Amino acid sequence: MDNSARSSLVSSSDVNGTEVYGRDGTHIGSIDHLMIDKSSGKVAYAVIGFGGFLGMGEGHHPLPWGKLHYDPTKNGFVTDVTEQEVTGAPARNDNWRTDRDWEQRTYEHYGVPFYWL
Repeated sequence: MDNSARSSLVSSSDVNGTEVYGRDGTHIGSIDHLMIDKSSGKVAYAVIGFGGFLGMGEGHHPLPWGKLHYDPTKNGFVTDVTEQEVTGAPARNDNWRTDRDWEQRTYEHYGVPFYWL
């Protein structure tokens, strides 16, 4: 048996470009890059390139990592986010990467546990 089939570890370089699908199987974009917390080592966000997702123009939006679930049958990630959730997410400023208030509002918006706890 191939050892890679049993491993739950993956290189970040292999995640970049991985396709993302909606629960209904519709392709909605791909992972552009990951945002990793330097202190804990936890993945905080996957920045997704939504190329026309449900009528939205091309854009990159950070989704909390907890909103993505790997589906080996698709060789990609599945999420239940909706266009309304993405467009209604808290607005990002230029300092979003260091703005804990924005992070808290974003995690609450998507209904996932905080990565920093």
